[in-house]
Amino acid sequence: MQNHTKAWWQKPLRVVQTNLQIKDTSLIEPDRFAAQMKQMGANTIVFNVAGIYAWYPSKVPFHTINEYLPHNFDLLKEVIRACHEQDIRFIARFDFSKTEDKFYLQKPQWFIRQPSGEPEMIGAGRPGNWSLLMSTCLNGGYRNEDVAIPVLDEVISNYDIDGIFFNAPRFVLCWCEACQKKYFKLFQKPLPADKSQFDPSWAPTCFRNNANHWYNFIKKKNPELPMILYLYPANMLDREQTSDLHCTEPQDILSLGHHHIPEFWKPALSMKLGKSLPGRPTPCGIVHSSPGMDWRHTGLPPAEYRFWLSQIPAQGGNIWHSLTGIPETIEDKRILDVVSDFNRSVEKVESYMEDAVGVAQIAMMWTGDPSAEGWADGLINMQIPFDVILSVHATSEKLSRYKGLIIPEGIKVSDAFIATLHQYVKGGGTIVVEGAVPENEQLLELLGISNQLYTSEALTASYLRFEGDNNPLQKGMEHTGLIAHRGKVMYVKPIGSDTQVLATLVPPFSPLESVGAPPERASLPVSHSDLPLVIRNRTGTGQAVYMPFSLSHLINEFKLGEHYQLLSNVIDMALGDDKLIEISNIHGLQMTVFEKSNTMLIHLVNGVGKRPLATNIPLHDIEVRLKLDDRKVTQIRQLISGQAMTPNIRDGKLDITVPRLDIWECLFIEFEK
Repeated sequence: MQNHTKAWWQKPLRVVQTNLQIKDTSLIEPDRFAAQMKQMGANTIVFNVAGIYAWYPSKVPFHTINEYLPHNFDLLKEVIRACHEQDIRFIARFDFSKTEDKFYLQKPQWFIRQPSGEPEMIGAGRPGNWSLLMSTCLNGGYRNEDVAIPVLDEVISNYDIDGIFFNAPRFVLCWCEACQKKYFKLFQKPLPADKSQFDPSWAPTCFRNNANHWYNFIKKKNPELPMILYLYPANMLDREQTSDLHCTEPQDILSLGHHHIPEFWKPALSMKLGKSLPGRPTPCGIVHSSPGMDWRHTGLPPAEYRFWLSQIPAQGGNIWHSLTGIPETIEDKRILDVVSDFNRSVEKVESYMEDAVGVAQIAMMWTGDPSAEGWADGLINMQIPFDVILSVHATSEKLSRYKGLIIPEGIKVSDAFIATLHQYVKGGGTIVVEGAVPENEQLLELLGISNQLYTSEALTASYLRFEGDNNPLQKGMEHTGLIAHRGKVMYVKPIGSDTQVLATLVPPFSPLESVGAPPERASLPVSHSDLPLVIRNRTGTGQAVYMPFSLSHLINEFKLGEHYQLLSNVIDMALGDDKLIEISNIHGLQMTVFEKSNTMLIHLVNGVGKRPLATNIPLHDIEVRLKLDDRKVTQIRQLISGQAMTPNIRDGKLDITVPRLDIWECLFIEFEK
């Protein structure tokens, strides 16, 4: 049953943001606009209000008013009224990151300065009759008491807005006098000219000071107004502390070129990161309709667009569509069709997903670097549900919910964290550690290795060899004894009777320049070694699996099926007989699982095909197997297609065959109470 005492922004949202163009202002007819948003399935809109341009007759000095506003009525007030009549919430968009150059001449102290003292100009080479824009400083008056606060006061006092969203509130490098004084006050030394010498707390401190100032003012004026910010992986905790609701922005920037195309799992991972902050409302995932801001006036290929969008609700997030213009000015009408159709699918699922809790037996520590992304790639591609955990949240209580914990290469480990890992493993958990590790006695003991650690050079033409019969790591690869390896290795020595070597290194058979010729001399000079590449050490009722090489790098760099299968086998080794769910392994298929009271929801998202997707390739007869644990199934159906399904129970497991998956489906399973 839904909790009707929640604030509106804590309930399911279907957000449409219309990034407005000032020259098209005369085309905005409030009642028609609100009706169009309703028809597109929006229950919330984001509309330009203030900052770079005021979309209302502002009286705040140094606040540029949109010169195309109508003179006979208040456009902003009428749009808000029309949206509320359609039961659509109105989020006001503010952007104080830049303003017109004319204000620089009057208030030069408000603006970003380079080390040379020059200001930062934007669009100096832009064609058309436009004024220059100049970047404002977080620590200057424009973003604080002189403009931003009076503008917030003016809008909140005069307009019935439902929420506030700040665009581009981030820290930007600046050497203005205000920054120099603040830096010296904080750290008792001059602001360095070299940004690499900044104190690590400088940028987050400036951001928090500015955002908290806004937040405190908003709450003083109207405690019910939520403040919404972007959430970036690099400063998640800073954003968590300065907002009520946050959103991620997994842009599908195809204009970067085919060789730099964003990874297919980007929206999925961004939502996992957004949901990693405990006790927070469901985050939003912003998806831009365009294949890049340089091509913002056209749309993503519809097949690619639908796939990208589907990952947001399938990961438990709220969808936030970002469009350039209003329906009359959007020339690529495919965008309107995709958004409308997609929101209808979301509406079929959202009441079931409200308050549902993600089900994952695996957790991954987040490092914010390619090693974590490599593991995410492997887990998502192998349809393994997982959660992301930040180090600050890695408590014994938190970890106890998971059967396995992945620790990517490069994560910083404290003594307290290592003690937590000991407790976790002894209690039955499995940790999977890769790459170089610090010479910490407690950690080495947990991994089952001595303190004799040596780092290899970067190896090429080397291999991983599976050791022993019935090796769990060789499942699905029974007909190959070797798989490809490249990169650095930690040479380690196993210790203890409970330590087992499951794979070893086959050293390079040749320098890279001679691997191809002649084949008569391609035999392995050393076909076996005792240099471990995978070690399993049992401790208490759990185990530690250590790979003294970077599996995440191999996945990132080469994307070979063997590396994905190795990752999957390591996870199976962690889960054992407790593995909750299995599914047909199809590269590009995503799966997530949620629970709510006596129901389970299994999301499937189909991204199969060469990206960017020109067409959605249907998948047929996908097999899903769910461990029931004495639960009795009363019904199964597909929420989006509406198709009922027949339960097939065998050996205590529920077998489901999904006859066809086009893009996104949500399987609804109900159990006896």
